[in-house]
Amino acid sequence: MFLMGITEDNNHSVVTEFVLIGFSDRPYQNLCLFFVFLIIYIVSILGNLGIIYLVYNNVKFHTPMYFFLSNLSVVDLVYASDIAPKMLVGLYFSKTYISYVGCAIQLFIFCALGSTECILFAVMAYDRYVAICSPLNYNLIMRHKICLVLMFGAYSTGFLHSLIETCSTFHLSFCASNVLHHFVCDFPPLLSISCTDTTINEMVLFIFSSSVTVPSIVVILGSYVSIFITILKITTPNARQKAYSTCASHIIAVTLLYSTVLYVYLSPKSPSSRDNVNMATVFYTVVLPMLNPLIYSLRNKDIKLAMIHLFQSKL
Repeated sequence: MFLMGITEDNNHSVVTEFVLIGFSDRPYQNLCLFFVFLIIYIVSILGNLGIIYLVYNNVKFHTPMYFFLSNLSVVDLVYASDIAPKMLVGLYFSKTYISYVGCAIQLFIFCALGSTECILFAVMAYDRYVAICSPLNYNLIMRHKICLVLMFGAYSTGFLHSLIETCSTFHLSFCASNVLHHFVCDFPPLLSISCTDTTINEMVLFIFSSSVTVPSIVVILGSYVSIFITILKITTPNARQKAYSTCASHIIAVTLLYSTVLYVYLSPKSPSSRDNVNMATVFYTVVLPMLNPLIYSLRNKDIKLAMIHLFQSKL
């Protein structure tokens, strides 16, 4: 062994583990970030578990909108738990080690749930489109069987996309270095340390990522264009305000997700931009799963009342 995590095998060096170096090499700064993100992670766990509990234990929330919202909380809960624990260890010790298999598993879950969330946001936009633009047919169109099919499609597409991407990435050879200047196993840093040609992988990554994100964005934009046109035709101010309020939370969440994801994957890859990319990745992998339940609960009167009743009943 000539470097920790890299062994000699038949005169070839083979990576057995990766070193994650996420933020700075200043222990004090990392320790401050550790406590900040620990609090964020705890709030994320409690917030998403709260949404899931309320939806599945309150008959009032057994509707398509809350069914999709509870699934968003499930995705966010697992998504953050895939990233945050290892990131917190890295912040506390300034760097951390992750096995080759562990890195592959983390990347698979990271990609699968990220892709699923993108598709789920599109499904939620379509649900709002049907509710506002075709309210009389809402119960017929968004019946339980259709909701299950939509959710199965979101999960299966996300996991299939991740399986293809992860297998193609770990089919590469890693021999020159095992240091990832990131706090998570992600495609760009892994491709950057591969000692084989990554041209095909980059093409596959672009094609399959685009096949998930572009249709999702088109559905979201198309749904909200139709929604806003319909809302403008509403003459009653109260009805118009109610229609706006049902969409506001979703628009905020979608904007936060796609703005940071596009920044991470479209920004120039250079050492000077590495810290900004890392922080942006933290935002949509750790911070956004905390914000989603807050965004939806604080702007939803029914969820706020249900939470108040829940806390009062536990006191």
